Amino acid sequence: MIKSLFIIFLAAIINQAFAQTAPYTNQVFHHEIKSVEFYNTKKQPSFPLIKLNSGEQLLLAFDDMSGGTRNYYYTIEHCDEAWNSSNLSSAEYLQSFNEDQIRDFSYSSSTLQKYTHYQLKLPNDNIVPKLPGNYILKVYEDGDQTKMVLTQRFYVLSQKVSVTAEVVPSVDARQTNQKINFQVDYGSLRVQNPNNDIRTFIMQNERSETGQLNTQPANVRGTQLVYNDLSTNEFQGLNEFRHFDTRSLKLNSDRILHIYRDTANTVILLTDPTLNQPNYLTLYDNDGNFYIANQDGVNPPIDGDYAHMYFSLVSTKPGSDGSAYIVGQFNNYRLDESSKLDYDAAKSRFYTQLLLKQGVYDYAYVWVPNGRNKPDNTFFEGSHFETENDYQILVYYHPAGARWVELVGYRRVNSANK
Repeated sequence: MIKSLFIIFLAAIINQAFAQTAPYTNQVFHHEIKSVEFYNTKKQPSFPLIKLNSGEQLLLAFDDMSGGTRNYYYTIEHCDEAWNSSNLSSAEYLQSFNEDQIRDFSYSSSTLQKYTHYQLKLPNDNIVPKLPGNYILKVYEDGDQTKMVLTQRFYVLSQKVSVTAEVVPSVDARQTNQKINFQVDYGSLRVQNPNNDIRTFIMQNERSETGQLNTQPANVRGTQLVYNDLSTNEFQGLNEFRHFDTRSLKLNSDRILHIYRDTANTVILLTDPTLNQPNYLTLYDNDGNFYIANQDGVNPPIDGDYAHMYFSLVSTKPGSDGSAYIVGQFNNYRLDESSKLDYDAAKSRFYTQLLLKQGVYDYAYVWVPNGRNKPDNTFFEGSHFETENDYQILVYYHPAGARWVELVGYRRVNSANK
């Protein structure tokens, strides 16, 4: 009996430790789930942030390529600033039910590729958050959270602080890097110790995996916290994203070489060059985002078709062993087998094909040396201070005596707006 209790206790400790070291991410767990979009309904696409009790909503949309219908359920969970569970009961952060079923679905219409389209708006009559902060949306099958389908991060804001920010050149890498200096004024908010009560997090183009967490300001001036240390909040400017446009599969856009329509759609893109050049070239992009659209139909969510997209990149391999990947918001910048490129040594080119829904997509190529999980974002793309980037500044507050962290400040700043 004692031995059994010890095993249960030990398992609980291990699970607790795992929960603290395995934060929630944007992830799709089944290959048949495609085209996951999640944004504030005010604009497609947009940062998945809503203001608490404001009436704003988020839209989740995705396609199931397996056909038919499935019993998809969802819930949301409050998280801390590092995306670990806050370990609260649902009654503490929800003013509603703690689970609901996705009932809004439609079958594809007039498409070569058949699929079932699901969508969901949050908050709604059944799921309503009552605390500000980070949240993870979980979608799973048959009401069973061990059968997870996808997870998506979102943000609920209660603006209690003011944030001012600017993008400035780096001190040590003026030609390639961008630095963000900012100030947080917490006003009448009860802050006993800024180093313990306030945390800030900065993302470039909504990319949390390259974001930077600030645990303390460089200076404190009354109620103003100044973050301008020379060694923090600096990012590679990188380059403008590559893009393609498949809103129409009847006419070639500027990045499309050929379109073939038979029993399936096939799109051959123009060969991409290496962009790691000394001079910056101004190009328009969507800062890594994508959006579903169809100019050939009337209802893109269900009459947008899929196409096998063929990508190729002319480049020699680096001296070190590794792999090349294609990344963007469309695949959550994940470095896995589905995003890995093959290499043709005879033609000195990387290549791959992806099944993607009609729309406008940004993408980039990265190199990952063997034995490393961190990609080299500049080998194929280069890096320039002049590159236009969006930065998201999030301010988190730990109320005295509370067991959770709140999102109390948000500011978007663009490197092109001086």
